[in-house]
Amino acid sequence: LERKMEDNTLRTVVKFYGAIIFLAFLSRSRYTAICFICKAVQLSLQNGACVYTPLSLLQLMGFAMEDNHAANLYHIAKNALSLLERFDVGGDQISGVFMNFYGRIAWHYEPFQVCGDNLRRGFESGLSSGSNLGFHCAFHVIKTAIISGEKLDSLLKEIDYYLHLLKTYKSELMKNALLISRETVSALIDKGEATSIEAKVFNNSSQEPVFFHQAYRAFWSGYTVRCHHYFEKCSQLSGQYVQFNPFVLKFYHGLNSLDVLKKKKSHTTRYKEVVRDAISAMKDAAAKSEWNFMNKLRLLEAEQQHLTRHHWRAIDLYDASIQSAKKSGFIHEQGLACEKAGFYYKRYGNNDKALEYFKQARACYDEWGSSMKVDFIKKEIDSLDVSGS
Repeated sequence: LERKMEDNTLRTVVKFYGAIIFLAFLSRSRYTAICFICKAVQLSLQNGACVYTPLSLLQLMGFAMEDNHAANLYHIAKNALSLLERFDVGGDQISGVFMNFYGRIAWHYEPFQVCGDNLRRGFESGLSSGSNLGFHCAFHVIKTAIISGEKLDSLLKEIDYYLHLLKTYKSELMKNALLISRETVSALIDKGEATSIEAKVFNNSSQEPVFFHQAYRAFWSGYTVRCHHYFEKCSQLSGQYVQFNPFVLKFYHGLNSLDVLKKKKSHTTRYKEVVRDAISAMKDAAAKSEWNFMNKLRLLEAEQQHLTRHHWRAIDLYDASIQSAKKSGFIHEQGLACEKAGFYYKRYGNNDKALEYFKQARACYDEWGSSMKVDFIKKEIDSLDVSGS
């Protein structure tokens, strides 16, 4: 791709393919999108790069990252990103490039927070150029912010800002996805008691975001059976998690299954399969990005050791998960690891240590902005204080 595409007609064809790809994504026609992405990349490989080449390459790498060659594909994607410097790229192209690189590829290796910041840059570029791709970036911003544990009150304001812009521009694009995300953030803050809004989510929205958010809300609310039900639905849509980070989904699915296994004595085969798959996936993910996934791997391992009653190993793994989450700035998962450690000590009758970890969890959840979780942990603290007095 050292050559530039000189033929203006060919550049127009690549641009036209890009429009078809965009419509294919909107209509969720996966194979149509892949077909025209390949056509656009083939034209660039045969005739040289043009301003539309980086986006086509990144779209192709986004699909290819589903295979087991992530390191090489990430390297190609980084090179595609560097192609932007060779062209006078408009805001619409920047928005599309950033959405595909930071929303679909970069998180394998780069911190979630870095991805989120650059997706915000993509949104601003799209907004300044009047491109609808900016609102696609907004969807990825919120998705990334939720799994990064950004402060919930700020996140709620950001979603409302995007919804306000959609109303101003009389656009419905990504409105459903943003409203569903808003319901989740509102539920995490206070179960929607003071932060919910009256807004209708249309039935023609993609099922995957609905299933993911239902599962995510259920997990943090402690509804294990409901959580498992929706994660199973999410994974069955196409045999894989599509729009949402597959490793994050497997982490929460695995952790929820471990909660079920602590209570269930029969019919546990499927839950054990989920746990094995989750731990295997976290090992692969953490090998690429310790920052994003090591805390998750350690917490799954701690809960597994809890289940098999390997006391000292479990304690070390809980502490390792807490420290890893703290280092990476995942305040919600730091609180979660403290909470799980607290319940571990409570189960074995060490109320002093349980109280210590529950208080750490409360501080983390308070910083995250989840009154729902603060209230939940406060009840555990109060019960231990009463029993200890």
